Amino acid sequence: MNRRRFVQSAALAAASPFLPDQPAAQAEPSATSLTKEGRVLPAGQDIFGVTRSLGFSHLAFKVSGTETNGNLFVLQHTGMTPGGPPLHLHFAQEEWFHVEEGEVLFQLGDKQATLKSGETVLVPRNIPHTFSAVRGPARMTIAFSPAGNMEQYFIDTAQPNLKPRDPSFYGMKLLGPPLKTT
Repeated sequence: MNRRRFVQSAALAAASPFLPDQPAAQAEPSATSLTKEGRVLPAGQDIFGVTRSLGFSHLAFKVSGTETNGNLFVLQHTGMTPGGPPLHLHFAQEEWFHVEEGEVLFQLGDKQATLKSGETVLVPRNIPHTFSAVRGPARMTIAFSPAGNMEQYFIDTAQPNLKPRDPSFYGMKLLGPPLKTT
C-alpha cells in the first residue's frame, strides 16, 4: 500500500465509522454491532467491549484488521501518562499517530519532537520510533497499515495478560528503552 492510500485510509477511518462487515478477531469476542451497512461506535467505546491497559494508558480498539481485510487497525490511547513502548520499528507497516489531547513526545530515528493536540505524525516502516506523554493526561489515536499482527500484540501485552511472543511475530524489532520525559 502506498503512503497516499494509507493516509486516505487512516483519514477515512477517523472521519467515518462505517466499514464493511467482517468477522471479529478470533482472540476477542465478536463485535455484535457490525453490520453489512457499517457500524457506529460511541465515544470511549472499544469495538469488542473490552477494557485494556498498558500501564501508561488505556486502550480502545476502534477498527479491527478483520473489518478491513487486514488493511488497517486503529486504536485509541486514553489517560496517557509518562511512559510508553520501547524504541522499536515495524518491518512491514506504516504507523500514523494523531494527538487528540495533551502533549506527546516522539522519537523518530535520532530526532525528537513534541506534538500537541491536533498534530499528527506518519512513521514509515523500518524507522525506529517511540513516544511518551509529556504530562498527563494525553489522548492519541494510532493507525497501522497494513494491520499485521498489531491487534494481537495489544491483546497479548495488555495488563494483566502480559504474554508477549517474540517481537518478530508481530512484525517488530525492539531496539532500546522507552523515552524519559523528566
